[in-house]
Amino acid sequence: LAEPVVCVTTSRDPSSRLKQFAKEIKLLIPNSTRINRGNNRVDELVSSCKESEFTDIVVVQETHGEPDGLVVCHLPLGPTAFFSLSGAVLRHDLPGGTNPMSEAYPHIILNNFHLGKRVGNILKCLFPVPKPDTRRIVTFSNDDDFISFRHHMYTKTGGGDRQEVTLHEVGPRFEMRLFQIQTGTLDQKDAEYEYVLRPYQNTATKRQ
Repeated sequence: LAEPVVCVTTSRDPSSRLKQFAKEIKLLIPNSTRINRGNNRVDELVSSCKESEFTDIVVVQETHGEPDGLVVCHLPLGPTAFFSLSGAVLRHDLPGGTNPMSEAYPHIILNNFHLGKRVGNILKCLFPVPKPDTRRIVTFSNDDDFISFRHHMYTKTGGGDRQEVTLHEVGPRFEMRLFQIQTGTLDQKDAEYEYVLRPYQNTATKRQ
């Protein structure tokens, strides 16, 4: 099975904070390449990534300098998932400072995705299969359609029955919410929608 090769980019005219966030997403996803969006239109971006044999495109978006959107487009045929983003904390803003970022392939934990297997698969497919002994963990934890993202390294101390595991958050961290899945790629304006968030039908009654 071929490993994923991911292109990470931004919306046009990104702020310095969004550029830094894109850099951290690039460090987070193995085998990924960050490219400057420049003035490329969406169709030009998708066409270029297909020619370069990327398997996925990740686009980070912002409003007033704050990251607030993430798009995952699987190539060459789709699907494309659109997430809203909130509460982004970059690595250097984490409490206690920045821990080193390993380049090892991480274990992926998808917590509580029983009904959201499609979404879980879209996220999981960005990452290659890790070695069993990797100490890097990426967690997507779903709670009532809100997905918390966390990234940790762990260390083991002691031995035998007294072995202890300590987690060290390496960041970034953010909250996500799926609001749309379309069947095609990002540039296909006529693609059908598999899913569209309708908050007053889906979860608003539960959250009151």
